[in-house]
Amino acid sequence: MSERLEDIAAAMVSAGKGILAADESTGTIKKRFDSINVESTEETRRDYREMLFRSSEAMSNYISGVILFDETLRQKAADGTPLVDIIKASGAVPGIKVDGGAKPLAAHPGETVTEGLDGLRERLEEYYGLGARFAKWRGVIAISGDLPTGGAVRANAHALARYAALCQEAGIVPIVEPEILMDGAPGDHSIDRCYEVTEWVLRTVFAELYDARVNLEGTVLKPNMVIDGKNARNASVEEIAEKTVRCLKATVPAAIPGIAFLSGGQSDEEATAHLSAMNAGYDLPWQLTFSYGRALQAACLKAWSGKSENVAAGQRAFTHRARMNGLAATGNWNADMEKAA
Repeated sequence: MSERLEDIAAAMVSAGKGILAADESTGTIKKRFDSINVESTEETRRDYREMLFRSSEAMSNYISGVILFDETLRQKAADGTPLVDIIKASGAVPGIKVDGGAKPLAAHPGETVTEGLDGLRERLEEYYGLGARFAKWRGVIAISGDLPTGGAVRANAHALARYAALCQEAGIVPIVEPEILMDGAPGDHSIDRCYEVTEWVLRTVFAELYDARVNLEGTVLKPNMVIDGKNARNASVEEIAEKTVRCLKATVPAAIPGIAFLSGGQSDEEATAHLSAMNAGYDLPWQLTFSYGRALQAACLKAWSGKSENVAAGQRAFTHRARMNGLAATGNWNADMEKAA
């Protein structure tokens, strides 16, 4: 595959394919494993990810890239094959989460800024040598009647831009992820409030990317959808699709090759339905696809339950969700396809 940033970014948003977010931190994957009564060890984490990456139908047909955690990028499968090589063999691009997590922003109660810029240049060089060709950095934006503040929006946008420039210097495509929290507290915001904040955040992010001289053709955007809060959900699929597309058209330059949505606390089927409605109903200047974690993995994790005899069942569940989202990425999904599974 070409090593040009533009070509890697285009491959990451190939039509009918999307990105698997398998970059759960050690703490987060423990919570996932706790839900199925499986101890989180290096071996069980390896076995779980290997099951996903060896799901050949899903990986070859519907997954364009995989975001990995540092541990996973370095791990080998049970037979000694590096997990990165299994991903590459499927035709998907290996990627790496590089941020240090959201930390409280001084003098801004209830808000965070993502850390991890110190030493990032050197880490990116190492990750490139380990096979990563794209990276991810998540900026977390709280939303309420009073939040976010301008200080928090600018701080996170600036960090995203500095990260993106360092990635491109290292030959790595940056996924730029500003997330307005649908499922954060208090979670009672309206869809119109989400639109207002998302538009503001995206405008600020792209201004910072411009000032940082980031090559947009070699960048992928990973935003939230425009959606009401988890405790105020009443917007229809059609309204969410229309307002998300309108917001993106108002803020995202056409030079961006693709937008890979986060699922942000939506159910599996909701995340699929909203993506499909956008692709089916609108003429868009960029590819619209998915970069889902829970919305791709929840059913698979439950089916697997940490048992080797359930690997095939886990892979079937993962393949089904990958296929549904692959169809949504071309606007060809409908709810009847879920019932037929």
